[in-house]
This record gives sequence, structure tokens and C-alpha cells, in this order.
Amino acid sequence: MSKRTIITGGIAVLMSGVLLGVTLDTIVSEDDTRAALKKLERAFLIINERYVEKVDAADLAERAMEAMLDELDPHSVYIDAERMRRVNEDFSGGFEGIGISYEFVDGPEDEDTLTVQSVIPGGPSDEVGLMPGDRIVEIDGAEVIGIVSADVQRTLKGPRGTTVDIVVNRPGWGSPLVFTITRDRIPLHSVDVAYMVDDRTGYIKVSRFAKTSHREFLEALDDLESGGMERLMLDLRGNAGGYMEMAVRMADEFLGSDVLIVSQKGRSRATNVQFRGRDDGRFERGAVIVLVDEASASASEIVAGALQDHDRALVVGERTFGKGLVQQQFTLPDGSSIRVTVSHFHTPSGRLIQTPFENGDREDYIRAKRALRDETALMSVEEILERVPDSLKYSTAAGRTVVGGGGILPDYLVRPDSASPFMRELYRQNLANLFARSWLDRYRDALRAEWGDDRRSYREEFRIDDATFEEFLDFARNHGVVISDVGEGFSKDLVEADRQYVEAQIKARMAVGLFDLGAYYPVWHDVDRIFIEAMTLWPKAEELIRRSSER
Repeated sequence: MSKRTIITGGIAVLMSGVLLGVTLDTIVSEDDTRAALKKLERAFLIINERYVEKVDAADLAERAMEAMLDELDPHSVYIDAERMRRVNEDFSGGFEGIGISYEFVDGPEDEDTLTVQSVIPGGPSDEVGLMPGDRIVEIDGAEVIGIVSADVQRTLKGPRGTTVDIVVNRPGWGSPLVFTITRDRIPLHSVDVAYMVDDRTGYIKVSRFAKTSHREFLEALDDLESGGMERLMLDLRGNAGGYMEMAVRMADEFLGSDVLIVSQKGRSRATNVQFRGRDDGRFERGAVIVLVDEASASASEIVAGALQDHDRALVVGERTFGKGLVQQQFTLPDGSSIRVTVSHFHTPSGRLIQTPFENGDREDYIRAKRALRDETALMSVEEILERVPDSLKYSTAAGRTVVGGGGILPDYLVRPDSASPFMRELYRQNLANLFARSWLDRYRDALRAEWGDDRRSYREEFRIDDATFEEFLDFARNHGVVISDVGEGFSKDLVEADRQYVEAQIKARMAVGLFDLGAYYPVWHDVDRIFIEAMTLWPKAEELIRRSSER
């Protein structure tokens, strides 16, 4: 099972912690370990010298390392020297590409399949509708099943303004999807948007935890507080993590000094560390709601878990991914590296963030997560609490019961609306975005003349009228979408039932073209079920703060 993770035109989810400077002598100090190492070395030399055909020693060594790591956990990986060089390049600053991170998973006939791991918000791939989980099967007309990483980098990265055609298979969809992506400078911001929802409520969307995240977060707080913010909604949905230090520093802004934020526990003393608040936080008193979903992972779970355990925020949404591994990167003599899990993250109440796994098989790991999700799909938090064993129940600082066992279970479970068959077809072909782009091509100047930079008025006043909606339906028909009252296709009643979502998608995508990526979220929030539900929970969040302050 291949678990190699590579980055192109995107942000890697880095290991947490600091390299500990472990030497080979300390690693192999035990007699049985030293004997096993000698056995491995002897076998390697015998194969290299005596096998009937000449072998590539370097390739043999790399395959052996991959095989060893495959026996550990789904996140311990080997990164060859060339890929390591590119990863370092990606973190050195800006670069140009299509804006995705990707990984290799097992495909047909045991050949690696190139899979989109995440899509950088606002990047070229996000613009055309590429989604996490898409299996890339062709690049510029060439089949890429079994492709090696060097060729992926060569074909996907390139100068700004050049294009690349890719074909993907999307799980759950029938036919392959074709995208033409124009390479561009990749945005590296981690705060996608910060805006005032109303006179009291601020909203901050954090898409990743990068080197600049804490600074960007403080700047966003400054802007919102100057606008009268009294309470904050922190959106970590889709945030797969990043630098642990940034998560700790962000959580610290909500908590007092010397408060435990997260602990890591491993085999050695060096990997057993507690991270505590250092100073008084910038936003210790106002009510907070944290939004999470199934894609919130790692550093996002550190923040959500710390604020939940200290009764500092209500957590709302879906159960998080459950990635709580501390990984340490060791550089090998040829410039390659291995990332090895050395400890686990625990929330302040003692909950293990990592979802349990049986072995290093990533696909089994994901299937187990989906099975847990499906099993609890219709349950409330109270029903889940009744079913879990006492060993997985923990108490917050104020005595509320929270659940362990992997990931962060929200205080209020809110699941997003499932897409209807009609909406699935629109998403499959990215029709709302394509229509918005073509509409802007014709009316951009008039819209800019009317709205200027007043995105708030645009959100509140602009409407997709009946004529424009009918124009969109004709656009969809021209792309093969059958809409009729009888026979095959989608009924007009079904289309009308989805109209608010279609209009919100078109309007939000037009907002991006008129203003910037940040303009997307306020528009989409008008139909975002988790956001809408969270906005009704402010009395509970404020009561939580009141009870916490009385302790």
C-alpha cells in the first residue's frame, strides 16, 4: 500500500513538533534492535551481490523503506530526495501551479492512482471545480495510472498562464470529468475571509495553519473588533491542519495564561510535552462558536478540542477527522526523508484525538471512518453519549461530558444538506461556476459600475431574477442536463426546490469574480445549513461563557 504524500502548487500539512536530533547510536542501542539491523543489512547485500540479475540498489533500498513504513500507521511516509526538494521549495514562498496537494493510493492492478488530497481555496483548481478525492487518470491526453511523482510535478507545475487538461474519476459519479486548468500564482493566505455578520457577530474562516496564520488571525481580530465585534464564529471546516505551533498560539488567544492547550504523549521523555497558554489572550471574554466538519483535522482539532474542554466555545457541525499524530521528520544522507509518528495529541481533558487504526492500510483506515460516520449519521449528541462506554467519556473544566475515541464530537451536531440528483449533476459539470463566469464576461463592467467595492450591498440586494435563472437552465440544457415535466431527466418541481442553492452558487461565484475569494462566503452563508443553525445557538454560547466565568 503506497502512502506517499506529495505537494504541488499547494500547502503541505506538515508534521508537528521539532526535530529532536536523534542519532543512529541511540536508535539502535538495544541488542535485539542491533541484531535485526545487521540481519536486514546482510539480506540487502546478499540480494545486491548474488541475485541472478543485476538489481538497482538505490531503488531496492527505497522500496524496503516504503514497505517498513507501510507496516506502521497511515500517516508515516517516506519522501525521496527529489520530492523532498520540491516540498522544501513549496514552503520557501510563492510558486506557480494548479493549486492542489495530492497523494498516491492503490489503483487498478496495484498501480498507484494520483488522487487529489486537497484543493487550495482560490487557486486554479478550485476555480474550475476540482474536488478532494478526485482520481486523476489523464494529464494532457496521457494516461497517468502508475505515474511516478517526478512526472506529476513536471506535468502539473508550470509557468503562470499556461494550461493543462486533466481527466478525473470522481467517487460516486458515473462518467469521467474533464477540466482545463490555467496555471497561476498560488495564494498562500490561511485566513480566507473575516467579516461582520451583524452588528455584534464576527466571522473568521481559517483554511489552514501555516507560518503566517497567527499573524493573519490577529489582523482579522483587529478589523472585526474595530467594527464592533462582541462574539466570534471561527470556521475550521475543511481545514486539514498544518503547523501545530500556530494552532497552539491561536487557541491561546481565547484562553488565560498557563492553561493547558494540548499535550503529546510518546515513548520517550522528549516526546512527552505539554503546551500551555503563555499570555493573556486577545479574545478571552466574548462568546465563541467553532464550526467543524469531517475534513477538519490535526491542528484544527487541537483548537476545537482545547476550546471545548475549557468551556470556552461551543463546537458545532460534524465530528472531525481524527488525525492526532505528532510526526518527526528525519533527513537521510541522500536528502530523502522519513516522517515517523512519535507521539499522539491529547486534548486538555485527556481525549486522544487520533482515530484508532488496525494497521498502516490507508484505505481500511478511511473505510473505518466512513463506517463510524454512517453508523451515527442520524444520532444526536445525547444518543451518542448514551452508547459510548464510560472509558470514552471525559469531563470539561465545567463538568460537561465530552466524547473521546477519535476526532472531536461537536456540542451540537449539524449535518449539511445532502445534494439532490439535480445539484449533483450541476456540481459534476461545475455549471454554476461556468455560468457565472460567462455571465460576468458580458456584464462585469455594468455590475462593477453598480456595486463598486460595496460587497455588503451586493450580498443584501443583488438577486438572480427569473430571466437570469431561466437563462441558467438553458445553459444547463446546452450542457446535456435534461429538465422536463415528464420522461427522463429532472422535473421542474425538483429544479424549483433547489433554486435557492443554485442561485446562491451563481451569486457567490459572481461575487468572487467581482471582488475576491472572501466575498464567496457571506453569500453562501445564506443557504449554509451549519452556519444558519450555529447562528441560532448564540444564547447557549453566551450562557457557557457566563457559567465558565462564575467558576
